[in-house]
Amino acid sequence: MPRRGLSLQGRFRWLFLGLFLLLVLLLFAYLLECTPPADASLALPPGIAGDTYGKEYYQGLLQEQEERHLNRAASLKRQIAQLKQELQEMGEKLKLMQDKKEPPGVQGLTETKDQEPGDLLEYLHSQIDKAEVNTGARLPSEYALVPFESFTSSKVYQLEMGLTRHPEEKPVRKDRRDELVEVMEAALDIINNPDEEDGVEEDMPMQRQTYTEGHFTEGMYRTERDKGTLYELFFDKEESSSFRHVTLFRPFGPLMKVRSTSVETSAMIINIIVPLAGRVDTFSQFLHNFREVCIQQDRRVHLTVVYFGPEGLQEVESSLEKMSREESFSNYTLVPVDEEFSRGRGLDIGAHAWKKGDVLMFFCDVDIHFTLQFLNTCRLHAAPNKKVFYPVVFSLYNPAIVYGNSELAPPAELQLIHKKDAGFWRDFGFGMTCQYRSDFLNIGGFDLEVKGWGVEDVHLYRKYLRSELIVIRTPVSGLFHLWHEKQCADELTPEQYRMCIQSKAMNEASHSHLGMLVFRDEIEAHLRKQAYKTQSKSED
Repeated sequence: MPRRGLSLQGRFRWLFLGLFLLLVLLLFAYLLECTPPADASLALPPGIAGDTYGKEYYQGLLQEQEERHLNRAASLKRQIAQLKQELQEMGEKLKLMQDKKEPPGVQGLTETKDQEPGDLLEYLHSQIDKAEVNTGARLPSEYALVPFESFTSSKVYQLEMGLTRHPEEKPVRKDRRDELVEVMEAALDIINNPDEEDGVEEDMPMQRQTYTEGHFTEGMYRTERDKGTLYELFFDKEESSSFRHVTLFRPFGPLMKVRSTSVETSAMIINIIVPLAGRVDTFSQFLHNFREVCIQQDRRVHLTVVYFGPEGLQEVESSLEKMSREESFSNYTLVPVDEEFSRGRGLDIGAHAWKKGDVLMFFCDVDIHFTLQFLNTCRLHAAPNKKVFYPVVFSLYNPAIVYGNSELAPPAELQLIHKKDAGFWRDFGFGMTCQYRSDFLNIGGFDLEVKGWGVEDVHLYRKYLRSELIVIRTPVSGLFHLWHEKQCADELTPEQYRMCIQSKAMNEASHSHLGMLVFRDEIEAHLRKQAYKTQSKSED
């Protein structure tokens, strides 16, 4: 028993010593970073330097280096303050554990990796290994997945709203603002000061691009309560289709770099697959969006339309041919199918119609509106044999209710806003997805026995959850579901019919607007009483 106590005390001393040494190393690194390096350009003879660049160039260069050092120093100061606080807390915990007497019959504290890590850094890295960062975790159902929340430099797009939060918000709380600012600064520091392990080709200091907050395109984060918070950030390169991708993880401690890589998207073709039956007018609206975004701006896409039945097929074919002539665009495939409509069957046919090897697929519906930014998001969040992307669509409400009258509603393009009374994040829908053809085929595709509406999407989603692939689930600002009247057919199974009615009810209007409709008679009666009282007073 005494030996056990001495061993435990010795372990505490080593842990405390390790924390102290870590703090000393960080202080030393801070002093090194804050020491201005000798600038070789300042040693050049004045005549040579002036002939090539001029005084303004070197003043700008010195100012840029000074700003980088100031930013680095501020970041290190925050990290040192955080480590000091954690060191103090750890010291208090160690003191409490040392003062605490062991109860009778207990042979000592249980030695587990989670309770007594022998090395702090090893423990923090073990948290990364346990989190869903490099490989996916097998999950029992769609409810077990922890979704990401996405953000830009000024907005956060969140699923959990309640009655007070909004689908799109500025980070109002100070802790949230400070958290995202720290993550942004850490990512920029990693990109602008790359390590050898990052695998980035080193340019000359004069030629290397300095990334700033203006190069940030999008990010997302999620917190696993027993592990930590994972951050994924993307920065675009000026006049290039190349992106910088930084992954950070906070294992309930100091922020730790996981990796920093380059993502080249110039050769990533997206095969947009649309199953369709009828709805010719809606398809014309879809093609208008497709022409503006995919053809006139992106051009790294292929459109596959799987059309069920003969009715309307000629109009769809004519629309595609007209688009091809006017835009000199031939990257499309029309696959007519003489069968009863099945969304899963249509997407499966579209996936097998591609004969050029592996390709990134976007399963899309005809009433979806997407932006150029979404296409890049699709490319960045899917990787073959590694991860699939299930974006959460922002679904617009019935414009006749939102704007009081369908005739008063603005054009569809002006309805694309993230407001609580305008729409909601469709977090129960899994139909829109970006995934590689190879992953779709390896997982077994859709359950083709399912007919009609809805369930086949969930079945495919569950397959990925139970695999070792990472499933990315996050709200996306550039993906909208346009409102249309929904019909729930009598032929649907009870489960399908329930899901269809649920979708129909949630698709109509916000909580407040539905409340106004429910209590419309009461409100009108109140207004009549108020008008009568006002009239009576004026007559008196």
